[in-house]
Amino acid sequence: MELTTFFNFASVFLSISVYLFAAMVNSLGINYGQIADNLPPPENVVPLVKSIGATKVKLYDADPRVLSSFANTGVEFIIGLGNGDLAKMRDPNNAQDWVKQNVQSHLPDTKITCIFVGNEVLTFNDTSLSDNLLPAMQSVHAALVNLGLDKQVTVTTAHSLAILQTSYPPSAGAFREDLVDILSQTLSFHQKTGSPFLINSYPFFAYKGNPKQVSLDFVLFQPNQGIIDPATNLHYDNMLYAQIDAVYSALASLGYKKLPVHISETGWPSKGDEDEAGATPDNAKKYNGNLIKLMSKNTGTPMRPDSDLNIYVFALFNENMKPGPTSERNYGLFQPDGTPAYALGITNSNDSTAGGSIFSPTSSSTGYLSISSATERYEFVGNMLMASLLLIKILV
Repeated sequence: MELTTFFNFASVFLSISVYLFAAMVNSLGINYGQIADNLPPPENVVPLVKSIGATKVKLYDADPRVLSSFANTGVEFIIGLGNGDLAKMRDPNNAQDWVKQNVQSHLPDTKITCIFVGNEVLTFNDTSLSDNLLPAMQSVHAALVNLGLDKQVTVTTAHSLAILQTSYPPSAGAFREDLVDILSQTLSFHQKTGSPFLINSYPFFAYKGNPKQVSLDFVLFQPNQGIIDPATNLHYDNMLYAQIDAVYSALASLGYKKLPVHISETGWPSKGDEDEAGATPDNAKKYNGNLIKLMSKNTGTPMRPDSDLNIYVFALFNENMKPGPTSERNYGLFQPDGTPAYALGITNSNDSTAGGSIFSPTSSSTGYLSISSATERYEFVGNMLMASLLLIKILV
């Protein structure tokens, strides 16, 4: 079957199978990575993204093919500026040239609302990167101001959850002491410019690191007794919400209680190596399906029940050229040919499934590779001990 014809068929099929579901979710986000040599052209991805009800896309670079293909679709874009470009972006002239070429040229047809400068920079423990992070963010923001675009496009950066020193209980959430100074400066920038704080959160790594003690139901949003935060008496029945509230607490401890937190990456792999416990299609279905069902309720976390949950699921496609363990190449909701990686449904409290497969670009993107890699993702594992302790409480 011709590729374009196939994707049109797949789009119609998915539209039918998720019609009711898409109507339920108002702000679904999806990460669109391109570390692969077998992905469809962006114009064939547009109907796929829209058919699943996604209204937001996070792109790891500023691929003009993608941004042009999504013109006049109403889909909101977060675009990325790679770690390797931070030093260059310190120069205001370079930043202005970049913004003109990658942002201004696509507005207003393509709805670009945010630029994330660097990915998980602070957990690399590389001063050549961290020293350039805030200056690069400031230069990009200054370029937006000069071009009159700062009211519609914000500037931020994405962090690994490993920036936390403490995550249990959520009310005791605190940043690593060695990062407090640079984070305080960055947070001041967020507050002044009105940009969100982005965090990449993967409960999968907590389970993978200690499957005998970490409750699988707790990390998969399945029915469980949960835990009570002794300081606030708030009840948590899933790890992701506990992690988000730990971030809120860490922000509040530095005086930034009202700063919005967005989850720029979260997901679950459908396949892994022998030592990657939990990386199965069934668990991926439960994690993403239950997460999306939870998002459809339009409620926040226990600590911030009225705050909008801005969550970007990782990722749209399986990416066959990503480095690292097998799981890294199997986070996609879709295979490159447009078929679902697994049958993703909405899991209810009786573990039955409603609806059909719902969730889930042309050459490899070196821009994405430069800011998202297996190494970065595994920086998260080292600091999951505290999160694991949180789950041990469930078993007591």
